[in-house]
Amino acid sequence: MKRRTLLAGAALSAVVGPTLGSGIARAADPGPSVTRIGSTRLDNQAIFFVSYDGLVNNNSFQKNGLLTYKGYQYAVWYTADRNAVVGRRALGASTWQTVKVGHKLRYNDSHNVISMGVSRVDGRLHLNMDSHSDGFTYVKSVAGLMDNPAGLSWTASRFGAPQPTLDGLALTSQFTYPQFIATPEGRLQLSYRVAVSGNGRNALAEYDGSKWTALGEWTSSTGTYTSEHGSSTARNMYLHGIDYDRGGRLHSFFTWREQNGAVMCSRGGLTNHDTGYVYSDDRGRTWRNDAGRVVGVTGGSNRVSVNDAGLVVDPLNPDHSLMNQESQFTDSAGRPHAIISYVPGRFGQCTTNYVADRTRNGRAFHVRKNASGAWQKTEIPVPLNSSQRTKLILDKYNNAYAIFPFGRIAGASAASGYTDWKILFDGSGLGAFGEVVVDETRVAQDGVLSFMYQVRSSGTTPSALHVIDFRLPA
Repeated sequence: MKRRTLLAGAALSAVVGPTLGSGIARAADPGPSVTRIGSTRLDNQAIFFVSYDGLVNNNSFQKNGLLTYKGYQYAVWYTADRNAVVGRRALGASTWQTVKVGHKLRYNDSHNVISMGVSRVDGRLHLNMDSHSDGFTYVKSVAGLMDNPAGLSWTASRFGAPQPTLDGLALTSQFTYPQFIATPEGRLQLSYRVAVSGNGRNALAEYDGSKWTALGEWTSSTGTYTSEHGSSTARNMYLHGIDYDRGGRLHSFFTWREQNGAVMCSRGGLTNHDTGYVYSDDRGRTWRNDAGRVVGVTGGSNRVSVNDAGLVVDPLNPDHSLMNQESQFTDSAGRPHAIISYVPGRFGQCTTNYVADRTRNGRAFHVRKNASGAWQKTEIPVPLNSSQRTKLILDKYNNAYAIFPFGRIAGASAASGYTDWKILFDGSGLGAFGEVVVDETRVAQDGVLSFMYQVRSSGTTPSALHVIDFRLPA
């Protein structure tokens, strides 16, 4: 099945201004802006090594490396001596309390990130760490720790011993990309990949306050994908995110990665192709395409497959080094938005070195659903100057913000239909290495954009890890 190449800047539909929750665009709403209000240092000497062109403390696909809950912000990282640490501070405070949770990073692999989640049903903090196509380490706090941060001390005794399972639930021997998601009812779900890159499946587990349950796999690695160069019969779906909106719908943008490099024009590129979208209205049990047709059932025999119709919202063949695991967000009306990035066709129809080509010619694009239900796409006129990922958030007025590598921030207004992208903060003085970890949970709680970044170093020389805060429009 051949895919057409969508050139950079080509719209998925005519540009139409988005609406707020009322369904009416309000030109009087303020446009995007960021005002720097503070910066704190988490660690003077955090571990530093470059792997897969990234850092273990600053891979933007972490969900969550930084989060906010009930007036406190939490961060996780590895220290220079490889200890896994979780820190907290009251919002606006300049100092962090830190705890070592009893685990040390095993390998110099930047995919072995630490992810956090909160189960509101019992007030626990959950950590999953050190997992890339093998086992994982899991730690959870005592019940109620997150509900009374001012009244409960931040000590190692508040956390249980590290485990190789979820309280006895062994999910898979090849586990990668943990992402915790809080359900509207307060349960906690864990999204993860079973098996390996190019031949893996996405799965879910769920914690109800008393135990973890494996819900099962919901994507398929089988089927045939054919490009003009060749075919592949195995792959995995890489998620750009997995998030509930205010109405309880679970959204996920994704791209496919093929196992067989024969589908590319050059082995130096990436086998990623197409941007797709699915959603679930029953807490991840059943998955539907954009038209509402069931395309997968979690734990069942019918799983989301590359050959399912109606999945692709932005077609692109594997010749443009499309990035996996970029970013997504939902607006106040529950409409999905995503950031994707690749080398547009105007720079050639074949990338031969994805790091060099993305750094030289890569561009990010804002893909979203408008009020009429049509998909739209806008190129963000900011060169990547990096092979790495960009994050996306939306403020209370549905203005969009792209947080680029090196901590650069661009914004576009909802009133313009997201056509007025411009740089709001150029990252000057940060010295950030590359990707940043954004606190996606804080934006709605106090109107602040926070992100964690690590200072560029060389070799394996440790460097400082910071959190910087920006006030968004009130």
